[in-house]
Amino acid sequence: MPLPAPYRLVEGPPDVDAYLDLRRLSGLTPRTRAQAVAALPGGWAAVHVVDGGGRPVGMGRVIGDGGWYFHVVDMAVLPGHQRRGLGDAILTWLLDRIRTSAPPDPYVTLMADEPGRRLYARHGFVTTAPRTIGMALPPA
Repeated sequence: MPLPAPYRLVEGPPDVDAYLDLRRLSGLTPRTRAQAVAALPGGWAAVHVVDGGGRPVGMGRVIGDGGWYFHVVDMAVLPGHQRRGLGDAILTWLLDRIRTSAPPDPYVTLMADEPGRRLYARHGFVTTAPRTIGMALPPA
């Protein structure tokens, strides 16, 4: 999916500082530097978008086992850069990577906060409730 100028996709995650800023400034739950340092190299696939000055303004990652579980995480676009197709481009890139690099019939999941639900639905994601529901352990 082409991006409008001056944006460009960069394979891989942004650096730790940019990752932490993207999470915080886009409204995702902030994480610590130690969490980011441990998480970023452990992803199955990642991509980020930079602006004309090379600054990261959007990102997305896939974590998983590489066999059949793939979970989309860290989908974020800075507020001043939203509504320009960046989220669509990021998600398209991630899903294309799964389609071309994963074994057949992958199980692709994500947790959809309200702002991203229309984006995910446009890409074919459906709710799984009431058959299944997302569950999490709350922080200690």
